[in-house]
Amino acid sequence: MANVNIKFNNKDYLLSCDDGQEESLKKLTKFLDKKYSELKDQLGNIGENKLLLITTIKLIDEYFDLKQKVTNQKNKLDEISKKFKEIRSLAIRYKEDKDIEIKKLHQELDSFKKTIEENNSLYESMLDKTAQSLEKIISNTESLSKIQ
Repeated sequence: MANVNIKFNNKDYLLSCDDGQEESLKKLTKFLDKKYSELKDQLGNIGENKLLLITTIKLIDEYFDLKQKVTNQKNKLDEISKKFKEIRSLAIRYKEDKDIEIKKLHQELDSFKKTIEENNSLYESMLDKTAQSLEKIISNTESLSKIQ
């Protein structure tokens, strides 16, 4: 344990604290003395005990206000985190749906290409047969013309 000389309300005190906490104790005491002095200036000489009580109540009030603000901020962050997770989930689901849709479109495109190729083959086959039929007709017509 370390001993620390501090000044509070223009009085010297010797306090003990854990080793390494001396500077922290001095800062806290300085802060408390400042609050105490401010209230003393505002309220006048109402007695040391009453002034210490009021100082303590004000500090606890500030503490609880700050604690409530921290809790509120934590709740807001939790809500934002929850919404982010929902948005992330929606984005993943949307991507998965679009991937399925793209896969279906690729399948339809492949099917369409296959249909075009089949129709192309049929068309070429029909053209070949038509050309052969026309050649036969022309050939028959030429034969008939020679006979006459």
